Amino acid sequence: MKKIIRQIAQTDRSISPLVLRITLAIVLWPHGAQLLLGLFGGGGFNASMDYLTAQGIPYIIAFLVIFLQFFGSLCILGGLYTRVFAIGILVMFIGMIAVAHWPVYELDRGFERRRLRISFACDWYRLIHYPFRIRTMEPG
Repeated sequence: MKKIIRQIAQTDRSISPLVLRITLAIVLWPHGAQLLLGLFGGGGFNASMDYLTAQGIPYIIAFLVIFLQFFGSLCILGGLYTRVFAIGILVMFIGMIAVAHWPVYELDRGFERRRLRISFACDWYRLIHYPFRIRTMEPG
């Protein structure tokens, strides 16, 4: 069991994942701060929950969105349970696309999108550079 937890909690020590984590945190944390704390012109937790539930999103999903955007981005930045939070954020992004963006085919060309392109470029470099790398656990 310790081996599984250690593998889930492990963070890569190369520069590419670090750049991806920093980029994701820079993009995602301010949105979470808007939703949770009301910073950057946001409404805070109660207003965000009211808005999300009024849009038909279940209460628990709305809470998880706020939690992932604020705390998930901080944990990813710090390298804490990166894989767990990254999967949660991936599912959240897929849900955002399916619920909000896909029906109206919204294509915004904001600054955040450019930052994400940079992070995707770093990720593609990593996939090409290490195409068949096998992860092994070092004996502990």
